[in-house]
Amino acid sequence: MAAQNKRILCFIDECGTAGEPGFALGCVMAWARECGRADKSLSDLLEPNANELHAANLSREYLQSLLARFAQTDRPEGMILMNRLGTVTEGAAPVIYAGNVIETVKVAVGQFRKLNRIRGRGVGNVELILDLNHHNTDPECQRMISEACQNDGRFKAVNRISQIDSAASRLLQLADVVAYARTWIHKGEENAKGLHENYGIRVL
Repeated sequence: MAAQNKRILCFIDECGTAGEPGFALGCVMAWARECGRADKSLSDLLEPNANELHAANLSREYLQSLLARFAQTDRPEGMILMNRLGTVTEGAAPVIYAGNVIETVKVAVGQFRKLNRIRGRGVGNVELILDLNHHNTDPECQRMISEACQNDGRFKAVNRISQIDSAASRLLQLADVVAYARTWIHKGEENAKGLHENYGIRVL
């Protein structure tokens, strides 16, 4: 597979506040050519006039039903859903946010490569799509992420970074739901094994 020439989209949203306990990121990664199918699979499960999905405003029962039904749809087999607890904890909030985005993308690239059996030159041509917020528009955050594109291992697969309003993308909204799933673990309502088996979410 000529992975270097095939575009990959990586959507990331967060749950909680960078630097505070429980901060986690949700990541959705898929081949760009398959994102339309994934978007439709999710959208078809929603009410006809459904607005933007905001996980924090929806009940656990609704979100878990949505994730369970989405797992049974014709979503792409090579798509990664991942929830990763923030491990970078030092510095100002934009620095902590950037560090955790970088580490999450590096892990996701490794898992995507393994799931899709990509060999040879590995994964490249990744577009990172972030939910527009005050952290990822901060100059220091942007500097760190730009520098990582040049120097930081698997993050060098990223060659384009976009910040968009999550209202514009169902898959960015899905990343929000995946991130929010961490709260169920904190509350003892779910565990990592259950998130993976029931909804296909990889928990780190």
